Amino acid sequence: MASRPLFAPTARQTNWLIVLGLASLGYALYIRYLAIELSSVGLACQGGLQTWLCSTRALVMTLFNHSVFGWVALGAALVNLIRPTVPIFALGLAAAAAGMVLYNVGLSGLAAALLVLSLARPGAIENGQD
Repeated sequence: MASRPLFAPTARQTNWLIVLGLASLGYALYIRYLAIELSSVGLACQGGLQTWLCSTRALVMTLFNHSVFGWVALGAALVNLIRPTVPIFALGLAAAAAGMVLYNVGLSGLAAALLVLSLARPGAIENGQD
């Protein structure tokens, strides 16, 4: 009986994963350094300014205060470790990239390590046999 091949995204899937990871990382950097930590934006939002940036800032601050980015990344990484698929890997990658920038470093770092470890697991069987 031949062993199943390892979970390895195709070249096209890898390109999309790179784009998704960099986009998630870039947006998290934008939100952190130009919305959360910029004092003029914080003062304007606390003063009652009602813009999409203030709404996004409030939502992201609520999410990282409850470690949502880290828990989502860790959950997706654990599911991907058990049954590796590209969409779950993509979710874990995006959440881990955002969580590492947005103050959920511990859980997101663990999730990133589990995502790397999942690349050594056998992939899902394509023809439906299990």
